[in-house]
Amino acid sequence: MLIGLTGGIGAGKSTIAARFAELGAHIVDADIMARRAVEPGSPALAKIVSRFGHAVLATDGSLNRPALGQIIFNDDSARKDLEAIVHPAVHDLTTLEFARIRSTDPKAIIVYDVPLLVEAKNSYPFDRIVVAHAPADTRIQRLIEMRGMTSDDARKRVEAQASDEQRLAVADDVIDTGTTLDSTLAQVDALWASIIATRA
Repeated sequence: MLIGLTGGIGAGKSTIAARFAELGAHIVDADIMARRAVEPGSPALAKIVSRFGHAVLATDGSLNRPALGQIIFNDDSARKDLEAIVHPAVHDLTTLEFARIRSTDPKAIIVYDVPLLVEAKNSYPFDRIVVAHAPADTRIQRLIEMRGMTSDDARKRVEAQASDEQRLAVADDVIDTGTTLDSTLAQVDALWASIIATRA
């Protein structure tokens, strides 16, 4: 079973994914896949340097994410160029990871934690899509308080992603993360029980 887990930045996806893992799911993190896709020596990193220049490389030859972030979060066309390079590479790595998990656990419930599920137009055969949802203002406040972003940077990050309406339109299940942690975890537990029941 393949479950897509998405939500805007600051919506609490990591909390939900961690709970799913505790309950027995196999978690595949798109951010980790994205880092692997652009490791030194990878074709994707070479394409990024070709498009954005050597200024996006750190001294050790790895991707300088803050430098690249400054470019793409202020330029929509640059962000789309980056996505056109990274998304196919991530897709290939992720497909291999799903196959690896299924080879060791044929009855695995895989949760793919993917922030840009809507934006990347993923073609994975999801059995259901779970959206972590909190109001944009709540998420912006979390980014300021928990990640030390400025108000302007936090707002740009939120606005660069799909809208709440776009994410909710693809949701089979919505976890409301706008209130308390206990409430969020209780919703995940209830959803997991429902998922297990459908497999019985």
